[in-house]
Amino acid sequence: MISMKEQKVKELFGAHLRKLRLSKELSQEELALLAGLDRTYIGGVERGERNVSLINICRIAEALSISPDLLLSDLKELN
Repeated sequence: MISMKEQKVKELFGAHLRKLRLSKELSQEELALLAGLDRTYIGGVERGERNVSLINICRIAEALSISPDLLLSDLKELN
């Protein structure tokens, strides 16, 4: 069973990913293609349904031309 805090982490990460993706004017499909992932995976991450792996965080960051730590920057508010 996933805790409320763990769910909040997934939701914050997903919302931040969506914001960054849209700032680059990319669709979910375009981002998925650039990252070598499936569009439905990106959608699930953005909706907070997926627990994204470290490897996929790096793949997504590279596709967005940003550093992985930028993808995680919105999680600071949880501490």
